[in-house]
Amino acid sequence: MMVFGLSRAIRASKKNAIIAELKVYSPKYGDLLRGRGPFEILRKYEEAGAVGISYITDPKYFKGSFEFFKKLCRETELPVLRKDFITTKEEIEKTAEAGGSAILLITRILRDKLPEFVDYAKEHGLDTLVEVHTEEELGIALTTNSIMIGINNRDIGKLELDDGNVSLTERLAPKIPRKFLKVSESGIATIEDLRRALKVADAALIGTALMKAEDPGALLKTFVEADL
Repeated sequence: MMVFGLSRAIRASKKNAIIAELKVYSPKYGDLLRGRGPFEILRKYEEAGAVGISYITDPKYFKGSFEFFKKLCRETELPVLRKDFITTKEEIEKTAEAGGSAILLITRILRDKLPEFVDYAKEHGLDTLVEVHTEEELGIALTTNSIMIGINNRDIGKLELDDGNVSLTERLAPKIPRKFLKVSESGIATIEDLRRALKVADAALIGTALMKAEDPGALLKTFVEADL
């Protein structure tokens, strides 16, 4: 297992730091694999220079699978982020046992339990990406020992049915102290979106735009290598 691999990979990146999401389904766009093999896409992400891989394990809305997450962790040497609506410490333990490198902890869901969950994840060798969508949530996130704070440009309450855009990152990222790594999540579809996001953030997490592309690896490569 790569301990604290994701934050380290972001810091070490010489190019644009992109966490590429292997996303099989979207509540808005439906099936994103469209008959393609997930591991074939994984290899393209690796070759294109992703700093990490993200995967949503939630089965209800995103048709994810924890069993697939375990396979994914075995199949790649890149740090793997588990994205889910984590509510129990048992899920943190399972993520670490599966070989995950990082776990998403959503401020809106955990509220005052967030600092404790961050510490518990770190004790289990996991990086934490603490997700916020509002200034109030950011206030809670800043009280934690997380290395990374993610700004979700979309509202999770709307399950991605809103489009979201990087203007939220532009507004919230400057309020985050430099000791935190800032990740702009979702709503990034073009080089211009990426330029705006990375002007104020350290990394971007991109899923839907890559998966909707005919060749996810080729699009990722243009994002990673773009001169911003």
